[in-house]
Amino acid sequence: MAVGGVVGGRWWEARQQAGAGASAQARAAAPSAEGPVERKVLYYRNPMGLPDTSPTPKKDPMGMDYIPVYAGEDAEAATAPAGQVRMSADKVQKLGVRVEPAAMRPLARLVRASGRVEPDERRVYTVTAKFEGYVERLHVNASGQPVARGQALFEVYSPELVSAQREYAIAVQGMRALSGAGSDAAAGMQQLAESSLARLRNWDIPAEQVDALARSGEVRRTVTYRSPVAGIVTEKKAVQGMRFMPGEMLYQVTDLGAVWVIADVFEQDIAAMRPGARAMVRINAYPERTFPGTVTYVYPTMKAETRTVPVRIELANPGQLLKPAMFAQVELAAGDARPVLTVPDSAVIDSGTRSVVLVQVGEGRFDPREVRLGARGDAYVQVLEGVRAGEQVVVAANFLIDAESNLKAAVHSLGGHQGHGTPALGAASSAAAAGTAAPATAAPAGHKGQGTVDAFDARAGTISLEHGPIATLKWPAMTMEFKLAHDGLLRGVKPGEKVDFEFVERGKGEWVITAITPAAAAGHVHR
Repeated sequence: MAVGGVVGGRWWEARQQAGAGASAQARAAAPSAEGPVERKVLYYRNPMGLPDTSPTPKKDPMGMDYIPVYAGEDAEAATAPAGQVRMSADKVQKLGVRVEPAAMRPLARLVRASGRVEPDERRVYTVTAKFEGYVERLHVNASGQPVARGQALFEVYSPELVSAQREYAIAVQGMRALSGAGSDAAAGMQQLAESSLARLRNWDIPAEQVDALARSGEVRRTVTYRSPVAGIVTEKKAVQGMRFMPGEMLYQVTDLGAVWVIADVFEQDIAAMRPGARAMVRINAYPERTFPGTVTYVYPTMKAETRTVPVRIELANPGQLLKPAMFAQVELAAGDARPVLTVPDSAVIDSGTRSVVLVQVGEGRFDPREVRLGARGDAYVQVLEGVRAGEQVVVAANFLIDAESNLKAAVHSLGGHQGHGTPALGAASSAAAAGTAAPATAAPAGHKGQGTVDAFDARAGTISLEHGPIATLKWPAMTMEFKLAHDGLLRGVKPGEKVDFEFVERGKGEWVITAITPAAAAGHVHR
């Protein structure tokens, strides 16, 4: 009986444990049997951000499907800390959000300007006579002719010159004759000779001709004028047999071994110009070559008609390839070589009165920061306040986040100013749940297109494109004007160039380009 009791107790205990295990397995299998929980759709909103919602799926007049708003989306935003924007991971992925850290880097950039080649004013020489006379003979008789230093240009005859030579020759002869006479007579004759010699020298008579006159006493009828420098005869007014007056220009010789390029730099870039900065010059006549130069002077005056300031660039001219009056394209190095805190210029949302960047503080969480900006580079802008080094800032799709989320409320919390973005989706959800009309929500979708640049206005921040059909909007081909997300999008864009572009509707009827690139450079979108 004792053995039977023990065996029976063990059997009953094993049965109870098996029953408990089966119950646990049934409870564990229950959720998987039920399958994933479906999200509840609160309502459907207009895809173009218009104040129109629907409890059932439908299409707008352009054939676009209304976008569902789920119950969890507004809850995620509601749990975010004050002043932050929170979005679901799938929405962040759909918008194509991309971040980049704020970092210390030199803010160097290139300033592009147009200019013209001019001769170096310090290398231009004018040949003239200081007495009245006649052109007796021309040795160089054509403009543009190269001449060497000391090469004879022309010979002149002047009665005054002949008279001055005779006076000097007589004074020298008298001084020699009176060398043994009284001191007063010899001193007077010497004074007369020195006065005649000074007169000849003041007329720039060559020293060798004066020495020959003193030795032989023979008066030469003409005087030869020579080139003061090796260069090109850029102007010739002397004609054989003509009469000239003192100071009249007869020849102009220019040394073109080095030239100037006068570049017209716009007013907003002139603060970055420094003497000693490097420059690269391109000439249409030699598209395969670049000519290095150096900024030597920034002129103190501005041209009111073009709002530009002339900047002088000096550069060597090997082979005299650069001709005066040639048109030049100039790239000037600007900016400071010292590293400063910068963010990509596409990260800045500028309302005209304040600048805001979106800082990623966690997965799907973004903190709008008002920033104070400094100097601008080619693709980066200096941040003086508002962001620390290493913080991740949104550089792509920040305008879409601005329109898709409750950024407007978040920016209001910064200081009560009018910010960017649209009302929070949570407000629309709450209104729909309460059975009232949902407020307007803007969630503009990104669109892509191809077209040709018609014109652009950098000051107004607009660009006119002759684009083809836009499939996502069912637009036909047309020419229309777009706003630019930031002025950096215009770099490298030229009128008449074919481009690929992306755009969104930031407000009702306000189409904003967020990315643009030449059609030949597909895959390298300029944001």
